[in-house]
Amino acid sequence: MEFDAIWNYAVTHMYISNPAHPSEGYFAWSLKRDGSPNSETPAPDGEEYFVTALYFACGRWGNGTGIYDYKTWADKILTAIRHHPEKTGPTFRRTETVGPMVNEERKMILFVPNGNPNSGGRSFSDPSYHLPHFYELWARWGPPADRTFWTAAADTSRNYFNKATHPLTGLAPDYGHFDGRPVETPFNPNSKNFAYDSWRTAMNWSVDWSWWQKDPRQQTLSNRIQAFFYKQSLDIYGSVYTLDGQIINKGQGAGLIATNATASLAANHVIAKDFVEALWNQPVPDSFGARYYSGLLHLMSLLHCSGQFRIYAPR
Repeated sequence: MEFDAIWNYAVTHMYISNPAHPSEGYFAWSLKRDGSPNSETPAPDGEEYFVTALYFACGRWGNGTGIYDYKTWADKILTAIRHHPEKTGPTFRRTETVGPMVNEERKMILFVPNGNPNSGGRSFSDPSYHLPHFYELWARWGPPADRTFWTAAADTSRNYFNKATHPLTGLAPDYGHFDGRPVETPFNPNSKNFAYDSWRTAMNWSVDWSWWQKDPRQQTLSNRIQAFFYKQSLDIYGSVYTLDGQIINKGQGAGLIATNATASLAANHVIAKDFVEALWNQPVPDSFGARYYSGLLHLMSLLHCSGQFRIYAPR
């Protein structure tokens, strides 16, 4: 089965099981083609998708044994997301301190769980990492002791979308402080702008609306961001902007075309159909640089817009 093959690869090459390693219980977020890591620390959005995929696998096919005991592994990773101990130790690059992937007080996902506590990447979030539609499921299916937390985290994320997006354009920054203000970092010059991470933010709030319909403001957000890009012209709008709508990169991104189509799951204005048609008419991204990120966003958006990204409750 394809899912088992992909999951086997992830556990074999990405999962860090060494008890002496500071990232024990997490997955290395980036690998070389030979399976060796580019990094030995995680990116929280990866763990978030692993958890939900495993719960869905349990619902579709039932649990197996070992690494194919999907629900046990989902619970294990989800527990680590919130309760990973503070561990300091060597990686192949440097000594790292790694902790939980959430800010407990703010009930919010972090940009990264490594570094000094409450500073650097642990002192801010990434709007595109906020997945309240997943948190709602974890509040029903996850370890019972953490279910109240994930219910609160879903509400936090819905409010955060409104804090982090520009009131006129609907654009969100790549990285955001806990109060929604854009973050400026030396390692990502676009961290304060609407850039490549940001493309996914509208997809996230729109799928949340499609599944749960708990926050009508998400319809307003989708209408707003689609209206902005519609004015830019569907055929030529760029890929990177300041939050107030000044273009930085004029090249059109296939991944952004895809996620703007997914925003139609929440939008309720007449132009929503045009964004879906733009995705449908777009060739599958197949260049070396586009296959990884834009290609995956293209695939996911097709699944979302066709209703094929479904909830499968664990058995």
